[in-house]
This record gives sequence, C-alpha cells and structure tokens, in this order.
Amino acid sequence: MIHETPLKPPVQVLFVCLGNICRSPMAEAVFRHKVKQAGLQEQILVDSAGTGNWHAGEPPHHGTRALLDTKGIAYSGMVARQIRLSDLTFFDYILTMDKANYQDTVRLGTVRGVLRPFLEYAPDCGTDEVPDPYYTGGFEEVYDLITTASEGLLAEIRQRLQNV
Repeated sequence: MIHETPLKPPVQVLFVCLGNICRSPMAEAVFRHKVKQAGLQEQILVDSAGTGNWHAGEPPHHGTRALLDTKGIAYSGMVARQIRLSDLTFFDYILTMDKANYQDTVRLGTVRGVLRPFLEYAPDCGTDEVPDPYYTGGFEEVYDLITTASEGLLAEIRQRLQNV
C-alpha cells in the first residue's frame, strides 16, 4: 500500500522478521546508521519487531552483534519485541524480511502506510527474501542484502520528503 497523503517528518520505519533477534535488528541498526550518516536522524525514526514473541526482551543474536561490531554500527539498547496491532497505524513503512513475515503482518489488520517486502528496495540482488541467519549462519550475506535495500529505501524516503 502506498500513502495517500504526503510524508511528513518524522518518518517512522519498522523492520519485521520472525523473532526480532537477527534480520530485523540488523536492518534497524544498519538503516539507522545510514540515516545518521545522511544527517536525517531527526526526520527518520527506525524500529524493529518480530512476528513471534519467543525472544521478547533479548538483545540481538550474538552473530548479528558480532557482525555489526566489525562494521562499527551501533546497536546498544536494542531488545526484541513482538509486532503490535498499533504498529500498523503508527509506522509509515513496515518492511518484512520474507514472505511469511509479510503474510503474518497482513493478517494482523489494515496498514496505514507502506507494507512491502524489504528486498523490493534491492531489485537487482537476485532474491526476494532475506534468509534467516539464525538457521544458516549467513550473517555477512544478510548484511549485504540489508545494506543494499537500505540504500534503496533511504533514496525513496529522501525523494518523498523533498516533495512535502
């Protein structure tokens, strides 16, 4: 779904995966880092959530933390949480990591803003889902996909903010 009304700062972005300890917190940290580098931290706010509650209150997975440490990307204070019904009307962008996360989010109810698979912002990456490194251990691959999609998302948001 695309906004009917123009975007107004702050733009609220939510990344969604299954347990909110690997992919979506990595996306949150990477995108927040890119937003800060662009000097837009007052205009774009970022969060993440999981469709399940198994890891609620836990920090990101040690593999996510280790990778973010090597890249110099901050993640302190981040803890897993489950997506809430109120998120559907609060966030301007809700971006899912895979088809199951997308369907689970759709089942929650009507979304006010944009609900899309995150990799739609990286159309040339050769896949439409961010693989779950909890099972594969592929944190570097996930980081590369998230970085590319974050650049596409940030470009879209910047353009839409200029049109306000």
